[in-house]
Amino acid sequence: MTVTTLRNARIDFLRGVAIACVLILHFTLAFGLLKSPLGDLLGPAAIKAIAFNGNYGVTIFFVISGYLITSGILMRWGSLRGIDVISFYWMRAARILPSLLLALAIIVVLGVLNVPFFNNGDAKPPLPASYFGIAVLSILTFWHNVLMQSAGYFNYCLNVYWSLSVEEMFYLALPLLCLALRRTWLVAAVCVAAIVVGPYYRGLHADNEIYFMYGYFACFDAIAIGCLTALWGPRLALSPRAKLVLRVIAGLALPLIYLRGIAGHEMFGFSMIALAAAGILLGSHGETGQGWTTGWLAAPLRWAGRHSYELYLFHIIVLAAMRNVVTKADLSYAMRLPWLCLFIAVSALVATLVSRYVSEPANTALRGWYRRRKAGVGQQPRSA
Repeated sequence: MTVTTLRNARIDFLRGVAIACVLILHFTLAFGLLKSPLGDLLGPAAIKAIAFNGNYGVTIFFVISGYLITSGILMRWGSLRGIDVISFYWMRAARILPSLLLALAIIVVLGVLNVPFFNNGDAKPPLPASYFGIAVLSILTFWHNVLMQSAGYFNYCLNVYWSLSVEEMFYLALPLLCLALRRTWLVAAVCVAAIVVGPYYRGLHADNEIYFMYGYFACFDAIAIGCLTALWGPRLALSPRAKLVLRVIAGLALPLIYLRGIAGHEMFGFSMIALAAAGILLGSHGETGQGWTTGWLAAPLRWAGRHSYELYLFHIIVLAAMRNVVTKADLSYAMRLPWLCLFIAVSALVATLVSRYVSEPANTALRGWYRRRKAGVGQQPRSA
């Protein structure tokens, strides 16, 4: 069964905002923006609020992922229990694996060659190149965040991929949950349980960011909020005016919660940012109308949203390479903004090339092969 879906410009924009938060966070950690013209213009407090809360961007991604995956299941198979598990897993693998394997190959090769920021030098003491075996295995089998809870920050590039393990575990568990529970309300009940457990878990580990930001239970509540948004969106049947009001309220709440920061709000801050993102999604459900987020001024962020996966995978490789060119201490005040612009431009170029020549053709080829194989199997005559 082939299902055609229209892209939602507002969701692309929101995803673009999320990846922009992550890019700014990682650049600021690597090179700093406080001692730059932007730092003088906005002030230290504003720079810290904008840059160092970038992990909220990952939370927004989780909400969007839960929403889009659940919506896709409903559109493709009509109900949660109607999901074709093998088809679902194949489609997810076709989208995720080709570009991920390329990124891992680059990091491992340069890491084995002991290139700084690609090796395992973040660990104290540094871990040997042989540790790439368990590190890559943990990424491909969805427990890299768990590995980091025992090993700490050990590889500058691979550290970033913790969130992929959270999403992959969600992709693995959701179809099995749908088939096991069969009833939509039971799946919704599990989502509600995850939403309750999330703040409690983060509260227990508020003194350890690898736990309260990266743990499964620290993140599943945001995904669950996205899932419930997809389930409730069609049922609520909000009017266009009500959707507009919801988008405005949630759109104002999101930056206010973001700028308030993570520190001191470890327990409920992530829940609140997730609910604000869900409000935008709910207010955008089924909407294809015009607005400033669909105009030309918002086009760069919509583009970033459409290429957010490639940006996520490869921006850290670009940043690691740039850190081998110049150190934070050697980067002058005047060069920090141009260096940021170069980082964004090169990351966008790499994301474009990977999307055009790796992700899209591989995704198309793998899904096409699976459809042909499935159709061929279905047409095989039964043996006597």
